[in-house]
Amino acid sequence: MMTRTTKGIGLMVLTVMTFAVQDGFSRLLAGNYNTLMVVMVRYWIFAAFVLMLALRRPEGMRAAVQSKRLGAHIARALLLVVEVCIIVWGYTLIGLINSHAVFAICPLLVVALSGPLLGERISLSRWAAVGMGCVGVLVILQPGAQVFSWPALLPLASAVMFALYSVLTRLTTRDEPSFPAFFWPPVIGAVVMTFVGLPQWQAVTPRDWVFLVIYGLMAVLSNFLMQRTYETVEANVVQPFAYLQIVFVTMIGLTFFNEVLHLHVVAGVVIVVLAGLVTLLLQRRDQVAA
Repeated sequence: MMTRTTKGIGLMVLTVMTFAVQDGFSRLLAGNYNTLMVVMVRYWIFAAFVLMLALRRPEGMRAAVQSKRLGAHIARALLLVVEVCIIVWGYTLIGLINSHAVFAICPLLVVALSGPLLGERISLSRWAAVGMGCVGVLVILQPGAQVFSWPALLPLASAVMFALYSVLTRLTTRDEPSFPAFFWPPVIGAVVMTFVGLPQWQAVTPRDWVFLVIYGLMAVLSNFLMQRTYETVEANVVQPFAYLQIVFVTMIGLTFFNEVLHLHVVAGVVIVVLAGLVTLLLQRRDQVAA
């Protein structure tokens, strides 16, 4: 019989695989159309999904989405909109593999921001792990090398914004249900992206309309699977398996986009992932000690 832990791990692997496929469609579509337009369609489909969920809530839609922290939800929504646009733009400039290699620093940035923003105590060993992850990013970026280019900073900026978004999400769910935190970002994001994306509209071929719809549905599915994962098992149990997304993204980049996997990128990713795993182990140790 499958245990909750085994089921949770399976869901996490399926979740990151779905996110990787979603990113592949991001890379494909944004390579042929304006990034803002592509992200806009993704938000339309995702917003329709959460609206449908809200209408089906037993307590009623108005009660389900009510929040005392609407300002924080607006800030989260704006952060996520900008983050998604930047990372998708980065895919078109430096590819999936290099973008995700740098973005892997995000969980460590969440740790770093949790101290000043959430008042959490961060031990020196966890700060050391964050520093180790930063070294890994420097190995990937090679800022002093001639091969360095400014687009390599896009996934780093995206990681910072998503880390801030994640910390604000934890803040908003401290004293109220999690559904408003799930509902407002796609709804507010859809409104914002309609204003900025609609003027960038381009004619879409019938084949690419199919891809756009699949892209939006993959965004819905990935977020749904992630929610189910965290409902099934604690986050710190399955978080190490989230790094498999780098593996899946690398396979997609190599297979479908003829991207190249450089040795320094592999070395940097190994350092960042190890730092992330060390942080998780230290977190578990602190929880057990408490």
